[in-house]
Amino acid sequence: MRIAVLTGGGDAQGLNAAIEGIVYRATKSGHKVFGLIDGWKGLLDEKFYELTKEKVRNTYFVGGTIIGTSRTNPCKDEATAEKALKNFRELGFDALIAIGGEDTLGAAGKLFEKGLPAVGIPKTIDHDVAETEYTIGFETAVTIVADAIEKLHTTARSHHRVIVVEIMGRHSGWIALYGGLAGGANYILIPEVEPDIDDMIRVIK
Repeated sequence: MRIAVLTGGGDAQGLNAAIEGIVYRATKSGHKVFGLIDGWKGLLDEKFYELTKEKVRNTYFVGGTIIGTSRTNPCKDEATAEKALKNFRELGFDALIAIGGEDTLGAAGKLFEKGLPAVGIPKTIDHDVAETEYTIGFETAVTIVADAIEKLHTTARSHHRVIVVEIMGRHSGWIALYGGLAGGANYILIPEVEPDIDDMIRVIK
């Protein structure tokens, strides 16, 4: 079996570990794995290369993604989607593993409905993909946020200041919530919960 692998959207720690795991498990079963260069763009441009154990060995601790990424959308219109399906078949691939967030996995789902055999691995620091409790990159993001908040406590105490820390997460408050709890934040505001300004003032005072 010829398995195509791609990473889409923003990069996150853990992508190369996922790729390395896929290659080791697939080759052990006698399959070949090919990395699509720069995500869906690689499929549309027919740019890829074989991923062997030698090429992925010890990349699990390296940040980013060794096969590149982009925000190319293969389903932006019907013609592009058909081109993606056509290239997939003509390149002789039997299956696709898409590693990414809601945009990448959404595209994989649409192509799956059109007959492309695909599975997805959730990757997003925002932790905003439905039907899963784990996304690649989330734990690393939380660790970094918690560490930063923890280090700000001494500065806040020394200067008698209230420090406001704005956290990434797009429309999701998971990083702020987990990072704030782990870092000892006094008050956490997330988009999923309507803020109580009076309560916040009470806590700050």
